[in-house]
Amino acid sequence: MKVMEDLHSSYGLVSIAAFILVMFVVACAAHRIAAKRSLCKVTKRHESWPDKAEELMDFIASYDALTGLPNRHLFDQILTEQIGEAKQTGKPLAVMLLALGRFKIINDTIGHEMGDLLLQEVAARLSACLSEGDVLSRQGGDEFVLLLDGRKREEAKKMAEQILSLLAKPFRLTEYEAYISVSIGISFYPIDGETADELIKNADAAMLHAKRLGSNNYQFYVREQNQKTQGVLQMEVDLHKALERGEFVLHYQPQVSLLSGKVTGVEALIRWNHPQKGYISPSEFIPLAEETGLIIPIGEWVLRTACRQNKAWQDAGFPLMVMSVNISARQFLQSDLVGVVKEVLEETGLAPQYLELEITESTTMDVNRAISILHELKKLGVRIGIDDFGTGYSSLNYLKRFPIDKLKIDQSFIRDSIRDSNDATIVKTIIDLAHHLKMIVNAEGVESQDHLSFLREHLCDEVQGFLLSQPLPAQEFVRRFAEIERLVETMWRTEEQSEIISRE
Repeated sequence: MKVMEDLHSSYGLVSIAAFILVMFVVACAAHRIAAKRSLCKVTKRHESWPDKAEELMDFIASYDALTGLPNRHLFDQILTEQIGEAKQTGKPLAVMLLALGRFKIINDTIGHEMGDLLLQEVAARLSACLSEGDVLSRQGGDEFVLLLDGRKREEAKKMAEQILSLLAKPFRLTEYEAYISVSIGISFYPIDGETADELIKNADAAMLHAKRLGSNNYQFYVREQNQKTQGVLQMEVDLHKALERGEFVLHYQPQVSLLSGKVTGVEALIRWNHPQKGYISPSEFIPLAEETGLIIPIGEWVLRTACRQNKAWQDAGFPLMVMSVNISARQFLQSDLVGVVKEVLEETGLAPQYLELEITESTTMDVNRAISILHELKKLGVRIGIDDFGTGYSSLNYLKRFPIDKLKIDQSFIRDSIRDSNDATIVKTIIDLAHHLKMIVNAEGVESQDHLSFLREHLCDEVQGFLLSQPLPAQEFVRRFAEIERLVETMWRTEEQSEIISRE
């Protein structure tokens, strides 16, 4: 009898402990929810918490603890119910799936707490867009989905444009200011699907198409998009195998000094030679590599291969050049980037002053962390460059705090500098600013003699672009090296003769 009493007593303690644990989890979740806007008449974002244990469990099963929005399970139920009603009434329904761009970078750079705060702010802005009968859900990660009740194509289009406008504004995350992009896919009942699964799947296919077009846009579902989505999935499988099969190659684009006319550096650029599809553009596979995390092993392969090639050129008696290697945001924030760079330099025997690591402005969002990593890299003796300068979101304040050797002006400014006075002013200002900070300036995307003349006139240090040479395989780069330098000399001579003639 005593044994039974002990069992009952133990069972009661376990039940109480379990209930306390549930209460603790819910209390923690409640503490994290900041936004207070209601969603709609169909279902509301929870602003008060149920008292009974059964209601608490139902809540946990149906709502996202971070944002208070309906979760995937509840949204599917609501969408299924609305489809049933639409079958009876004939009303239209639209499903809109949103994926946030740059969220992973923000999350990795300034921390998960700031990432959570960003998701809450996004949920609040999206909630403000909703009309009676609409439903907003967080699907998980950086994805949200909306059910637009009774909306036709034109109304869904206006909603998508409103969302793009709202989310383009900066987000204030305590002391940080962050920008995101968004890709939106839209499907309609019944033409794009007659079940909740079909509508969400097809909205997702449209969203992936929007993402491939460069984000910050919306796309309506068309049947061909499913085939493209399957193609992306297959590319991911192939990407996993490409490194072990040796399908990646490096091409090298020369960087020419505008003071001497000599090739003083080279940028290593990855290419994928797919066995069936031939060369695949980096713009197609690099975003996928970033998303899947494959960019880290691929980036390490690029670093090692580029350093080995530069040392081989030096050993063969080639003029000394700096090898520039791009470092992605995910690579930059990996736990041991400094250790990897040190290991590669020791393994290849390349002196550190002949390696330049290029990072983008978005990589430096967490200023203190970036400063620490960059100073550790500088201790190794490598050079640091900022790529695509002028296109990021960071404050100019970091320029005086970071140990930067070079600024690379984004090609979008160079392209229009000879016909757009605003771009010309930006280029001249960046050159002047960099020189005052004792940095070298590189201009990317030089495609005409006019570009070259403009940059020489305003004392840009070095240039690269198709005018001089496209990126070349290693053997062809060696073969054309002297030809590239002669081409620069010829251009300068032509320019000088033109100046003489104009003065006469």
